[in-house]
Amino acid sequence: MAGRLEGKIIIILGASDERSMGAATARLCHAQGAKLVLAARRLDKVQAVADSLGAHAMSCDITDEQQLAALADAAVSEYGKLDGAINFAGIETSSPIADISREVLQENCDVHLIGTTLFIKHMTARMSDGGSVVTTSSQTAQLAPPGLAAYAGTKSGADHIVRIAAVEYGAQNIRVNSLAPGFTPSAMTEGFLSIPNIEQAFIKEIPMGRLPSTDDMANAALWLLSDESFMTGRILDISGGQTLRRIPTATEMGF
Repeated sequence: MAGRLEGKIIIILGASDERSMGAATARLCHAQGAKLVLAARRLDKVQAVADSLGAHAMSCDITDEQQLAALADAAVSEYGKLDGAINFAGIETSSPIADISREVLQENCDVHLIGTTLFIKHMTARMSDGGSVVTTSSQTAQLAPPGLAAYAGTKSGADHIVRIAAVEYGAQNIRVNSLAPGFTPSAMTEGFLSIPNIEQAFIKEIPMGRLPSTDDMANAALWLLSDESFMTGRILDISGGQTLRRIPTATEMGF
């Protein structure tokens, strides 16, 4: 039986750690028949993930438009086409608005807002036969957690760009969507999970009673990248229902 991505060429940006959402998505896409181009800022790290899957590895910084264009071109030069692309690149910052710096705001804009827009621009430009572009939002863009104005604000802005892109690219048979993960154990969050109270504080707010996993994200990404998905311009909430409730307070999390 053919895989759900058999014959598809997929780019995954942000797959530099085996514990990451990007790596989990790469493993699942590979198992479902896709040929992959994997990228991250650190070539040595993404190369290790790529080698385990027989994928092509590249260095790419989402804040550099020339590198994004080169990434899209690499899929076409390596495999002859591009069918799908997903962006997991992101940074973690936290600051109340009263203390926020222009530098933190600019960094978040460069990665989450400008970078996402340029990712969509260059990936769609190489999709000659239609395709799917997926980027990554956050449950914080749907809720209003204190201290995350720069992070959540730029993620929320990118969500609206996804909606506009869906309208602009629909006639080319290109779907543009976003995943909104809940608080997910991964390489990026392991520092937070070392705080004794934090996991239970989050689980208390999740109707499904557990934290989402990187495999949950990969399964959602697989559907969005596959021809099974006839959805565009939407933010897919993978939080186990936490966005129906709230994010724990700093005191509840043990800060």
